[in-house]
Amino acid sequence: MKATVRLGRIAGIPVGVHWSVLGIVLLLVVGLSMQLQLVVDGYPLAAYIAAAFVTAALFFLSLLAHELAHAVVAQRNQVGVEGITLWLLGGVARLRGDALTPGAAFRISAVGPLTSLLVGAVFAVAAWLADGVGVGGLPLAVLLYLAVINAVLAAFNLIPAAPLDGGRILRAAIWKWRGDQFVATVWAARAGRLFGFALIALGLLTAMRGLGGLWYILLGLFIVTMAGAEEHQARATAALGGVRVGDVMTPQPETVPGDLTAAQFVHDVVLFRRHSAFPLVDAAGRVEGLITLNRIRSMPPEQRATTRLRQVACPPEEIPTAAPDEPLTDLLPRLGGCADGRALVFEQGRLVGIVSPTDISRAAALHGFGAGIGSGGSDISPGH
Repeated sequence: MKATVRLGRIAGIPVGVHWSVLGIVLLLVVGLSMQLQLVVDGYPLAAYIAAAFVTAALFFLSLLAHELAHAVVAQRNQVGVEGITLWLLGGVARLRGDALTPGAAFRISAVGPLTSLLVGAVFAVAAWLADGVGVGGLPLAVLLYLAVINAVLAAFNLIPAAPLDGGRILRAAIWKWRGDQFVATVWAARAGRLFGFALIALGLLTAMRGLGGLWYILLGLFIVTMAGAEEHQARATAALGGVRVGDVMTPQPETVPGDLTAAQFVHDVVLFRRHSAFPLVDAAGRVEGLITLNRIRSMPPEQRATTRLRQVACPPEEIPTAAPDEPLTDLLPRLGGCADGRALVFEQGRLVGIVSPTDISRAAALHGFGAGIGSGGSDISPGH
């Protein structure tokens, strides 16, 4: 989940929001303003709306604290962090790779719910102090709501089902018990799918009774999808065990200069090459981006004649990179984003290859058949 708007950095970690946050903000403001009128009367409508906005803002700051805790602990356990994104269903800390030990996986997972509990306790204490000095009404209602919602958030995340934090804790426990990370991931993912289907069933049952249920269905679909993706990722990782990046990469990828216009690129390169991604290099041979056909297609046709490739390319800092001798399984979690699932391979600072989704799929297929994968991708036809 990539951020639509970047807000800045906290502790060196990029933080942003996805456009879908607008939906949950609207739902929260409308719902909370109505609930507050039922709980506390005697205020003008504008006061209830303002209190709902404040509550929504503080709730999202609580979500940010939850995800920031994950990210900081991940960094302290040698796991890179791409950033944090707040979106429709909460927040997500995007990690580069996996924890190296069950203990590290447990710490990274458990700190989120613990943070939510602490944040809820802070709001509970603030409500107690406010009530003690005679501050009631809307301010007290907002503090109590935030205390309760953070406690609920912590409890929900502790459900032992991936991709929830409880599922990650379950995975760490099974990994420690069985000594097998793959088995642990599959068990946690299957628990997640079971829980997701249960939420969908609850949502459908609630809807048939005329009580809504859409939120349960959406959340259940999200959990089922993410749990399925985690199991698929685990199986792909297991299938590619022992394979190095250099074994599957397309060596010596074709490059293009970044000062070509998009129109020139289409007419002079795309029509005569079968690749769908090209590294951009400057006159000194330095990589200055990665251009893909998807990025060209997304451009308005009338802009292609005047837009240089470097203006629309995936920038160097957002392109996943790897070394030829790095395990392919370490690279897999870093793929995605604006590079469309591709990574550039460098050796001693020099571009020596590119890895595409096609390369990885072929490697998994050949590995599944017990076929050998030659060094430098010689047994796999290029397909970047």
